[in-house]
Amino acid sequence: MKSRLKQQIFAFFLLACTAISPANALQTHSLRELFQNPSDEAKPWTFWYWMFGAVSKEGITADLEAMKHAGLGGTYLMPIKGVKEGPQYKGKAQQLTPEWWEMVRFSMEEADRLGLKLGMHICDGFALAGGPWMTPKESMQKVVWSDTIVDGGKIKELYLPQPEAYEGFYEDISLFALPVKEEVADVMPAKITCTNIAKGNHIDAKKTVNMDDAGVIRSSYPCYIQYEYEQPFTCRNIEIILSGNNYQAHRLKVMASDDGTNYRLVKQLVPARQGWQNTDENSTHTIPATTARYFRFYWTPEGSESGSEDMDAAKWKPNLKIKELRLHQEARLDQWEGKAGLVWRVASSTKEEEVGGKDCYTLSQILNLTDQFKNNSKSYFKERTLTATLPKGKWKLLRMGHTATGHTNATAGGGKGLECDKFSAKTVRKQFDNWFAQAFVKTNPEVARRVLKYMHVDSWECGSQNWSETFAAEFKKRRGYDLMPYLPLLAGIPMESAERSEKILHDVRTTIAELVVDVFYQVLADCAKEYDCQFSAECVAPTMVSDGLLHYQKVDLPMGEFWLNSPTHDKPNDMLDAISGAHIYGKNIIQAEGFTEVRGTWDEHPAMLKALLDRNYALGINRLFFHVYVHNPWLDRKPGMTLDGIGLFFQRDQTWWNKGAKAFCDYITRCQSLLQYGHPVIDIAVFTGEEIPRRSVLPERLVPSLPGIYGAERVESERIRLANEGQPLRVRPVGVTHSANMADPEKWVNPLCGYAYDSFNKDALLRLAKAENGRMTLPGGASYKVLVLPLPRPMNPEPVLSPEVQKKINESKEAGVLIPSLPYMEDDFSAYGLERDMIVPKDIAWTHRRGELGDIYFIANQQEETRTFTASMRIDRKPECWNPVTGEMNIHPVYQIKGNRTEVTLTLAPNESVFIVYPIEKANESKGKEDILQKVQKSKNSPAKELLDISLDAEEYTVTFVANGQTVTRKALFDWSKEDNERIRYYSGTAIYKTTFPWKYKEQKDRQVYLHLGTVYNLATVRVNGIDCGTVWTAPYRADITAALKKGTNELEIEVTNTWANALKGTDEGKAPFEGIWTNAKYRKQENTLLPGGLLGPLYLEQSN
Repeated sequence: MKSRLKQQIFAFFLLACTAISPANALQTHSLRELFQNPSDEAKPWTFWYWMFGAVSKEGITADLEAMKHAGLGGTYLMPIKGVKEGPQYKGKAQQLTPEWWEMVRFSMEEADRLGLKLGMHICDGFALAGGPWMTPKESMQKVVWSDTIVDGGKIKELYLPQPEAYEGFYEDISLFALPVKEEVADVMPAKITCTNIAKGNHIDAKKTVNMDDAGVIRSSYPCYIQYEYEQPFTCRNIEIILSGNNYQAHRLKVMASDDGTNYRLVKQLVPARQGWQNTDENSTHTIPATTARYFRFYWTPEGSESGSEDMDAAKWKPNLKIKELRLHQEARLDQWEGKAGLVWRVASSTKEEEVGGKDCYTLSQILNLTDQFKNNSKSYFKERTLTATLPKGKWKLLRMGHTATGHTNATAGGGKGLECDKFSAKTVRKQFDNWFAQAFVKTNPEVARRVLKYMHVDSWECGSQNWSETFAAEFKKRRGYDLMPYLPLLAGIPMESAERSEKILHDVRTTIAELVVDVFYQVLADCAKEYDCQFSAECVAPTMVSDGLLHYQKVDLPMGEFWLNSPTHDKPNDMLDAISGAHIYGKNIIQAEGFTEVRGTWDEHPAMLKALLDRNYALGINRLFFHVYVHNPWLDRKPGMTLDGIGLFFQRDQTWWNKGAKAFCDYITRCQSLLQYGHPVIDIAVFTGEEIPRRSVLPERLVPSLPGIYGAERVESERIRLANEGQPLRVRPVGVTHSANMADPEKWVNPLCGYAYDSFNKDALLRLAKAENGRMTLPGGASYKVLVLPLPRPMNPEPVLSPEVQKKINESKEAGVLIPSLPYMEDDFSAYGLERDMIVPKDIAWTHRRGELGDIYFIANQQEETRTFTASMRIDRKPECWNPVTGEMNIHPVYQIKGNRTEVTLTLAPNESVFIVYPIEKANESKGKEDILQKVQKSKNSPAKELLDISLDAEEYTVTFVANGQTVTRKALFDWSKEDNERIRYYSGTAIYKTTFPWKYKEQKDRQVYLHLGTVYNLATVRVNGIDCGTVWTAPYRADITAALKKGTNELEIEVTNTWANALKGTDEGKAPFEGIWTNAKYRKQENTLLPGGLLGPLYLEQSN
């Protein structure tokens, strides 16, 4: 840290610069202004949840005043659930009632009074865009069908079963007649038996394979399921029906036998890539046509994946659970449910050997009977009959129509209803008008216009849709041919050829992905602009069929989300979607819903959060939204209301809110002020491919393509992780057992070892990218030297390039963009003139931004130990080192310039972070600054000042526990949690330590004195002689007390605050340390022990000599 001598040199340097060239000096100084005096744009925000209609005006005022005190820029108001879902809380502000709108009005006026801004979600709850005003016809639609087998000839007034209808709503699209290719029924009865094949003494017999009375099959051990037919049966596909999500059910090895003794391998089933919301449709696995009397389905947990966002169900303990295996004789396309856009899935193309030409219908074979069916005036809509004449033979009448998907904004209360049709501009506008726009009608419009400045669409949690009234017309306009003759493909029926079928369904998914953006997000963007609001939005994947980056072109503020201590729910792909989407579409502010915790245990505090936040800063975010601040309607119940135990518990009744939230937000604001400056420096673009759905490419998925860049150690560790041998498990957080081999983001810090990359979609490549000066540039400022076309990977198993994409790639290569041959075995790209941007040791997170005023590197130690290392940066200017925790700015770090690189020696405490800043100096300034720079250089090269440790000679400490008035005096520091007095042992909150210590040294201008606190649980505010010396909340736990110190006896006061964990445990055991403790968050830490509490020290003084 800087001494006062360094401060004086710095001030003299700036003064001289100003004297030489005031305008340029001011311009250079603006980076420092960004750091020292951040604007409101740099402040963090929070989500503000109102639970169960339990809202009070006094609570609103307390909440907003607490947010203002902490340094937040504003909050997104989001009501969750209704009065009926939480009757015990006696809420009266049910959404959409006058009482609720009164609370919204009051919130706006209080926010206006305090200078805060507000945002609101596009609907009640947080997902996604629905309400009670949406009829089934106006909601998200899907294609459904029924089939009827008939003989050819004359058909008169034949009743055709109506397909699935949601709440009675169904509309016909088409009726087709398909010639029946086989006389045998599609599904035949079979005898089903289950057999355990696991061996060993460790087996729990109760968990071996069994089938209950409902036919549900379960197993925790290797087994097989056998289907025995009376006569040989030809199976072409297997439909797997589940009662939930079960990854293991899609890993069956299919064997067949004619005699029940000798079995042959048919196929190893492979699960489609799938997100967490995967239960809307069954899964069809196509196999080569196999005729046999016996079919066996073998299962073993060996070979299981370890789980990821695109294979969510694999995260859990490997148990098999199947509701039904349905063997079909008729041909179907492999995994057609996802390929038809009914659900977010990715699977390989159907193979010709599984669905050959004879299995596919030609257009000439299919009869379109739609007109005869729809124009039958004698029948009612729901009971239409068919009168027609068919050629001889058996025919399948395929009645196709659409109905509502049934998805609602599930977390809503009074505003709950069906999700709007995302392909209909009219219904999207209706959703906006009935919710968000009402906030300007039901409140004070003038205040609303000033305060409500943000409209938000949260993460997509309402599944997919593959139809609307306009879909066929949009398809024809966008794809250039008519979809209607090929509509049976949406039922999985192959047409013309497997290849042609796959191509048309790919076009269906592409149209879906485009309509999501061009209708839903475009209409909302227009609505936001109409009301002078900024539009923020989170990810579409992995629930809606989409290009996960494409919609960010329409929003002002892309947003991802990351979770705390919740690996099964964490969203690294969401983060990369938002960051890459923002970069390629030129959006500077990148938001993140941060620290969501699936089971919070009240042990969270700012120091615990810092490394996670820093890692996401290094990824590219620059505006944090805390998840979550939950409104507490009561002033006398603490810690109060929560999102049913889901956190982070970032709210006014946190023990550490008063000082800790402010100190943490000051750090965040300084970081974000610099991280919002300029443009990110990113050298590598990774093409996301042409599969739909698609999204950004995770770093672990690039290892096979860039093994040289990753290095041999990473290649080997990834091989071991993917092997997932033994399927190891872990428990994190409390009570959540899952795979231990997931690709945890904390293990992928600086994955490309000094290079940064963005994912790059087809739209950006074809529409936005220009190749110039050997780089691929985008209008928003992004620029890339390298374009990687990854090898086959799970989300793009067959990376075929279309002619237009191949043409653009060839043009880019000719213009000097590096498109390396893969796998790339070299350890960097220096042979092509591209050195690593940053060279640092393992577990150092970093990011680099550049603007006219200079370059900024953010560097963060991700380990919980002090580290001294050299950071080598691809720049050759003089650096400065700025500390975002304290605000200190050291203009003379230890550095040397070697060629075109600058090496800075850093010592970072556990999880400490710094900015290395390279302000740009104008050429015409250099002559006049020569003498000053010589002085600066001399100072830099002079021996570093020694730091002397001096013991703090405190004789005793008086400790007062603020919340209950307990006071003790001790000669030594102690752990509260080990006290016999239960009101101290279970204490949570703030305690004030008072003592005195002598100081015999005179004040010297060139010396700094720091008080080191040693071990602190969990943060502390230091006052010396009544002067506030700051809040210490992260390592190194020390405070600068120079300005407060005096010769002689000094009074020391330290406020120490721990977390709620101990008091809540005491309350649960009937040993509450004080009254008024209450929360609806039920989870507690797994260990049945108390957390250490208080100031443990040792305390000592450190002086620069």
